[in-house]
Amino acid sequence: MLVIRRDLVDAMVAHARRDHPDEACGVVAGPEGSDRPERMIEMINAERSPTFYRFDSTEQLQVWRAMDAADEEPVVIYHSHTATEAYPSRTDVSYASEPNAHYVLVSTRDPHEYELRSYRIVDGVVTEEPVEVVESYMFAHTGGDDIPDLG
Repeated sequence: MLVIRRDLVDAMVAHARRDHPDEACGVVAGPEGSDRPERMIEMINAERSPTFYRFDSTEQLQVWRAMDAADEEPVVIYHSHTATEAYPSRTDVSYASEPNAHYVLVSTRDPHEYELRSYRIVDGVVTEEPVEVVESYMFAHTGGDDIPDLG
């Protein structure tokens, strides 16, 4: 399951809308080993295409080096689909090289609504996963009747 803050979802959707009709792409970095997306990094679609995206290799190297230096990893790798549903294409699957990442797709085919879905892609196998959008990670997995243990 992907647990992600609403502000990060809003930022991905805003990026996808801004770059429409071309596909938008980027990464949400998080502390290494945490599976917690924290820092949004918009990237350039080197293809500048409405049907295809590719990270610019120079920019990708810089971003990955900066994440390494900050003890971060790509928790989410996202891109948009401008005319189709939010499901990975064969090309998307062939480019998926981060087995621990959540691959998030945002469809902007409807100008008034968006579709956001998340997948794990490992060795060419696509598995959709639930997405929980939270306001904060502080209480992300607590129920309404949970109260802090004050000891």
